[in-house]
Amino acid sequence: MTTPRTFLQPSDLTGLLHGYRASARLAGLERLAGSSKKGVYRVTFDDSATAIVYSWSAAENYWPAGPGDDDDPFGDASGADLLAAANATLAVVGVRTPAIYGWDRSRAVIAADLALVEDVRGGSLEQLIAADPSSAAAPIRQLGEALRSMSRHHGPRYGKVALAGQVAASVQQPPEDVVLRRALLHLDAAADRVSKLARARTAIAERLAARRAAIGPRTEYGLVHGELGPDHVLLDGAGRPVLIDLEGLTFFDVEWEHAFLRMRFKTARYRLLGLDAPDEARVSLYLLAQRISLIEGPLRIADTDYPDRQWMLDLAEYQVGRVLAEL
Repeated sequence: MTTPRTFLQPSDLTGLLHGYRASARLAGLERLAGSSKKGVYRVTFDDSATAIVYSWSAAENYWPAGPGDDDDPFGDASGADLLAAANATLAVVGVRTPAIYGWDRSRAVIAADLALVEDVRGGSLEQLIAADPSSAAAPIRQLGEALRSMSRHHGPRYGKVALAGQVAASVQQPPEDVVLRRALLHLDAAADRVSKLARARTAIAERLAARRAAIGPRTEYGLVHGELGPDHVLLDGAGRPVLIDLEGLTFFDVEWEHAFLRMRFKTARYRLLGLDAPDEARVSLYLLAQRISLIEGPLRIADTDYPDRQWMLDLAEYQVGRVLAEL
């Protein structure tokens, strides 16, 4: 039986809000839907001002451990330290993110780190694309400028920015080998649950290996968000893009970003980004690996009490079809 989840209460915010907008009092707390790793809440003050609270409580994280998470550069992308490092790094690069107003890491009231951040109220880029595709062109181009800045901010090692420099480059496997191993683990886990994948497991593994064999060496990495769909881009009052869900910010092959962008932005809008030409061999491997991950991960979280379970199952089923189509 699933243990009931306990979410953030107004009384949990005493430490976080102390000293912030001292003249205003908390008037409302609303838990926002959609997040699966941390709690996201909108706070409203009695003068109608708003802000966002992030809560990294265990009760807010629906994800069970996945295969290979311990040494996965994209695994366990959640936590206050990761957000702080990502926010600071993107500020240096000149990429707009929600301003951070304050922290409460005391855990004196609630067993979770909390952050108070800017409430960006212009809606998401995903919503704008659906409502008015022509108006979305300008922020998509601006997003492309931000991504070019990120890709040119280089590091000699790959890994999350909060951990940069902790592992010597000489002991790191090539990133394409890490992606291949990760994809094979995800393939095995997903094939155990999906008969269509089980029948094609050998052919898919061979396709992954062939794509890995086509890739040459590389020793320099750019900044990538990791899961940059239009739902992870908000628009500020001037219509400019603001990146959110930053904890996975990582030095890695920029083709990892390209692969995800191609899935989420489709051909015409991907071209609007105007990104530098990638290594297509890497994109080919990473795109297939990401599709396999988007089968394994949703199937895993669907075994929990995640409230939008059917959406996850539908995503996994869609990606099964896309992976098999590549054969």
